[in-house]
Amino acid sequence: MTDPVPSPFAAGLGCRCPRCGKGDLFPGLLSLGLKDRCEACGLDFAFIDAGDGPAVFAIFILGFLILGGAMIAEFVFAVPVWGHVLLWGILTPLVALGLLKVLKGTLAALQFRYKAREAGHADIQEPRG
Repeated sequence: MTDPVPSPFAAGLGCRCPRCGKGDLFPGLLSLGLKDRCEACGLDFAFIDAGDGPAVFAIFILGFLILGGAMIAEFVFAVPVWGHVLLWGILTPLVALGLLKVLKGTLAALQFRYKAREAGHADIQEPRG
């Protein structure tokens, strides 16, 4: 019996292969580039084309989180300017990297689940007119 296909959101959150849920999508902790294929099931990741989607969502989410955190730090805790620079200068890139990996993994899993392909691809039927 074959293993069930993992949820796209579980695969994305774990940055795992969208088919088996076991292999890693990314070659390293700090890398945003994808591996060529899954080391567990052999799925070729060439079909994944995330484009700018993960970056757009990450910008909106990150802006909300960082701006909200900076306002709370300023108005509730009266953090000095150097504290903001230190805190948000370190926290912003770390949160951005984590968000981009999760969002890119989720988008890849959704592309796999719904068999999303580029327009004009050979397996897409053109409408008959």
